[in-house]
Amino acid sequence: MNHKAGFVNIIGNPNVGKSTLMNALVGERLSIITSKAQTTRHRILGIVNGDDFQIIFSDTPGIIKPAYELQNSMMDFVKSAFEDADVLVYMVEIGEKDLKDEAFFKRIIHSKIPVLLLLNKIDKSNQEQLEEQIGLWKEKVPNAEIIPISALENFNVQTVFDRIIELLPDSPPFYPKDALTDKPERFFVNEIIREKILLNYDKEIPYAVEIETEEFKEDDDIIRIRALIMVERDTQKGIIIGHKGAAIKKVGIQAREELEKFFGKQIHLETYVKVNKDWRTNLRQLKRFGYNQK
Repeated sequence: MNHKAGFVNIIGNPNVGKSTLMNALVGERLSIITSKAQTTRHRILGIVNGDDFQIIFSDTPGIIKPAYELQNSMMDFVKSAFEDADVLVYMVEIGEKDLKDEAFFKRIIHSKIPVLLLLNKIDKSNQEQLEEQIGLWKEKVPNAEIIPISALENFNVQTVFDRIIELLPDSPPFYPKDALTDKPERFFVNEIIREKILLNYDKEIPYAVEIETEEFKEDDDIIRIRALIMVERDTQKGIIIGHKGAAIKKVGIQAREELEKFFGKQIHLETYVKVNKDWRTNLRQLKRFGYNQK
């Protein structure tokens, strides 16, 4: 029996639904999903195994023009997505006209590998608008196969999945067949806590936060986690903690509930906040948090 395997990398502007699509394709909640831009900071792999195939999906940060070192590092993850892809999934949403970065756009148009252009959020459009958009993208990306989808409503997701399998090269699996992701457990703890911070705080706060899981102890019936929430300034620390600790307590409760669903076990979660000045512009710190691939 022939076995197919390959890397399927999802790219696009911020907030077009890349993480929602990846989670729908993988069937697990691996990428954090919020309506705020730049939710995904890393490349997150989700692995789907069948008897005769292994698809390694990769969700990448939304394409932006970098303003500081952390964002430079985020765009390096996107660049690397072009280098090892067997199938490129370029995601746009209804009403979108172009990619935020011309150089990336050129790479998509001149791609030697199959490109699936997914027109997402079609549940928010009518037939006329949909046809107009399909025409626009056919002209802009002539090398792409266009599939209209709604990742949120799970519309046409199976069609995309089946087409990806058809496009995969014959290859033995790259990862063990029971693997779900290449990321360690602590990574998902960090991401889940960060998601709750994105949902509960406004303005600059979520972008100034980094999470580090300092302790992850798993017993038969409980996992004990101690996580450090880092911010850049003392004022941010005060906002994160909130009046009499109410804000941080809310984040802790929400994160614990999510972690219990994710790991299928009781969770004891302890969080504390610390100022780590200017970590977003410090190359050494970024490397420590797994951002700089160089």
